[in-house]
Amino acid sequence: MRVAIAEFFHETCTFCPDPTTIELLEPHVRRGQAILDHLTGGYMHGYKQALDEVQAELVPLLEAGGAPGPYTSWLDTACFDKYTDEIVAGLREAGEVDGVLLSLHGAMAVQGVPKPEAEIVRRVRQAVGDKPIIVTLDLHANEDAELTDVADAVFVIKTYPHLDTEQTGYAAARCLIDTIQGRFQPRQALRKPGIISASIYQATDYPPVRTLLERCREWEKQDKVRWVAVAPGFAYADVPDVGLSVIAVTNGDQALADKIAQDVSDLAWSLRESFCQPLPNPQEAVAEALALIRQGQRPVVLADGADRTGDSTHMLQELLNQGVKNFAIPGIADPVVAKQLEATAQVGDKVKVSVGGWASEFSGAPVEISGVIEFMGRPKYTLVGPMGKGRQVQDGLVIRLNLGYNNHVVISERMRGANDSAGFTAVGIDVDSLDVVVLKDRVHHRAFWDTVAKADIKVDAPGIGVADLSTLHYDNVPDDIYPIGRKWHKEEVR
Repeated sequence: MRVAIAEFFHETCTFCPDPTTIELLEPHVRRGQAILDHLTGGYMHGYKQALDEVQAELVPLLEAGGAPGPYTSWLDTACFDKYTDEIVAGLREAGEVDGVLLSLHGAMAVQGVPKPEAEIVRRVRQAVGDKPIIVTLDLHANEDAELTDVADAVFVIKTYPHLDTEQTGYAAARCLIDTIQGRFQPRQALRKPGIISASIYQATDYPPVRTLLERCREWEKQDKVRWVAVAPGFAYADVPDVGLSVIAVTNGDQALADKIAQDVSDLAWSLRESFCQPLPNPQEAVAEALALIRQGQRPVVLADGADRTGDSTHMLQELLNQGVKNFAIPGIADPVVAKQLEATAQVGDKVKVSVGGWASEFSGAPVEISGVIEFMGRPKYTLVGPMGKGRQVQDGLVIRLNLGYNNHVVISERMRGANDSAGFTAVGIDVDSLDVVVLKDRVHHRAFWDTVAKADIKVDAPGIGVADLSTLHYDNVPDDIYPIGRKWHKEEVR
C-alpha cells in the first residue's frame, strides 16, 4: 500500500494588513523525507502512526503554510498556485498511489479563489482519479459542500484548545486504510445552519460547542457512523463559505449521514444566540478583575482575543488607568521600539518609551511607559502546557520592562503569546506573584491557564479579531448569516 501525504495549512485573517506570499512561507516549507524527519505531532504524525501499523509506504510530498509571527492576510494567487501545483506535480512524479491524505485548514483565503481547500482537492483529484482522498481540517474551518463533494471523507478535529490533531490524523488515516482494503465505503454529508461566531465563543469544554459535540458523540455510538464533527468556523476570513458547518461520515449510508448532519445543524441553530453573548469591554473587564482580586481570587486571566497583530494597547492603557498592580503582559509587538532599545540600552537601565498602537486602526494609541529593563534577548524555551507540550520556541527579540508595583510589559519584535507559563518564565517573570495575566488569545490558553487561574474573563476589546463581528466590514459573507448578514439588520431577531 502506497499513500501520499501533504499539508497546505493556513488560517487567513483577511482583515490583517499584510498579504501571505511565497517569500513569507517558503523559509518554513518542508518537502519529501524532511517532512517525516521533523514530525513531532499533529495531523501528519497521526497519519504516519496509522500507516506504519499496516507497513504502508508513505509518500511525503509537501508541508507548507506555517510561518511565525502575526496573522497574515489573503494569500496571493501565485502563492496558492505554487504549493497546490507542487502537491499535484509530486503526485504525478510519485507514480501509482492507493490513496491520499491531505492536511488542510479550512479557513484559507486566496485572492481570486473563493473556496481554496475545495480547489486543492479538485486539482489532486485530477492527478489521482478515483483513488480515495481523505482530508483533515481544523475546527475553525469555513467549508461547504464543494469540499465534501470532491473529497471522499472529511475529518474535523473536536477540541479547542486544539489537543486532538494527532488523534484526528490517525482516525482519518485508519479510515483511508479501511477504504483502500474494501472494509469501508465513505459516505458523508455537510450542513451549514448559517451562523457566524467569534472564536472566543467556541471553546469545546463549554456550551454551546460542548453541547453540539455531545450530540455528535451520541451519533457516533451507531455502528455505521465513523465521524461526526462541528466546525464553528473562522469569522475573520471574509469568504462566502464562512460560518459553522457540520460534517458526518458513515459507512455506506448516505441517508444516515444526511440525517445526522441535519440534526446537529438544527441543534446549532437553536443555540445561535449563545454564539454572540455580550462581553465586557476593557474598562469593565479590568474592574471585574479587581473586584475578584479583592475577594482573594487570583490570578485572573484577561483574554484579549481581538488582537491579531500583537500591538494592541487597549488592555495596557486600562490597567494603567485603574492602577492595577501585579500584572504582566507577555508581549506587545513593536519591532521599532524593540530594536531601538537593543541598540541604545541594556539590562538595568531605566527607560521611557511609547509602545504599540501602530499596525491598524483597531490597535489603539501608543502608550507611554517607563520602567527598568530586566530582560533583553532572544530566549529559547520549551512549552509546558497541553498545547504543544515539549515543543521548543525560539523567540525573536524581547525586552521586559518592570514598571514598578510588580507590573511587567514585554516589548517584542513580533507577536508573542503565552498559552502556558513558559512564555513568562523565559523572560524572568514569576507567575506565582501575579494577580492579573493579560493574554492576546481567545481559547487556546485555557488548556493550561484554566488549571492555574481563578477566573478567565473574556474581553470584547477593539481589534481585528473582535468579539462583536458587526464592527467589521464584510463584503463576501452570505446575506442571511446570523447575526451579521443583511437579513438580520432588516428583521427583528427572534
